[in-house]
Amino acid sequence: MTRASSERSAWIVGVVGLAGAMTGWVMAPSRFPFAWLAALTCFLGWPLGSLALVLIHALTGGRWGFAIRSQLAAGIATLPLIVPAALPLLFVTRELYPWMQPEVAAHLHNRFYLNAAFFYARGGIELAVWLGLAVTVLRVLRTEDPQAALYRLAPPALILLGFTVTFSAIDLTLSLEPTFKSSVYGMLVCAEAVLLALSIAIVGVAAAPLASEKKVIHDLGRLLLALLVLWAYLDFMQILIVWNSDLPDEAGWYLHRLAGRWVYLAVAIAGLHFVLPFFLLIWPPLQRSRAAIGSIAALMVLIEIPRAWWNVIPASGHGLDWVDVAAMAGLLGLAAAVALHAFHGPRQARAVCARG
Repeated sequence: MTRASSERSAWIVGVVGLAGAMTGWVMAPSRFPFAWLAALTCFLGWPLGSLALVLIHALTGGRWGFAIRSQLAAGIATLPLIVPAALPLLFVTRELYPWMQPEVAAHLHNRFYLNAAFFYARGGIELAVWLGLAVTVLRVLRTEDPQAALYRLAPPALILLGFTVTFSAIDLTLSLEPTFKSSVYGMLVCAEAVLLALSIAIVGVAAAPLASEKKVIHDLGRLLLALLVLWAYLDFMQILIVWNSDLPDEAGWYLHRLAGRWVYLAVAIAGLHFVLPFFLLIWPPLQRSRAAIGSIAALMVLIEIPRAWWNVIPASGHGLDWVDVAAMAGLLGLAAAVALHAFHGPRQARAVCARG
């Protein structure tokens, strides 16, 4: 499939999915808010994780960062989609978040934090920070010597990014069940976003017409393994803490996600998002195979979709529905189309973005 046909297909999937999601908003108003939030949180990890990887590479260096810089820049270029994508949430926050209801908020001890005014203020600040960082980083990447400027920008930018992503994770998904508390959740979301962005970038490198150097592929494979282990460690620690504390408010979050058919999805996520990729990535021959690393990365990208559903939809009390599929296809399709257009833009811009 050519670049033009891939981009055209992405636009078609995005537009059809968006039309289906809007139809779902009318026909299934109780399902749409959670479907759209799941799609939004799944998409958001891509540009934010790409932004973090560019900044991390500016501090650490290495061949791997230069090999995927164009793919990361394309991921960052999708971030402006968050502005129109967030608009539907403004109309459905009361359906999403119980603490928006006065009768529920009156019984919460953390209502000083979970209130509408503070929620919208935090969201505005987070959007401003993310868009500001994205514009700044993309401009720097188009300069003659991006590495020196990125090195100076990276420390404060990573601090801002870490704080804002943590607070947004608490606001968007953790507060769906306002009595659930986790000190690991923010770090878990950050690690998952970086892992997703790296996986998408590796898929782009693996699909490139020209094969990358074997050493670069090996570096990317080992980095993918390291981030996978980090994510799994944080996820396991959250489960372990909740298990040991055995508090109803915390255990209930997992019980909702292990009830009925959700338990099968949880097992599939554990197997396909960690167990299988882990045992494949620790095998040295596969670490040096462009096709193998690309296939493993593609699997990890695909499994992020059901993981986003598993994280959000159980809070609604409903199972999966066609509205969830339509919302995910619409937002991810549009994001893929924007990224493909950005990645295959003017040749001069691509050359500057790839310059080490």
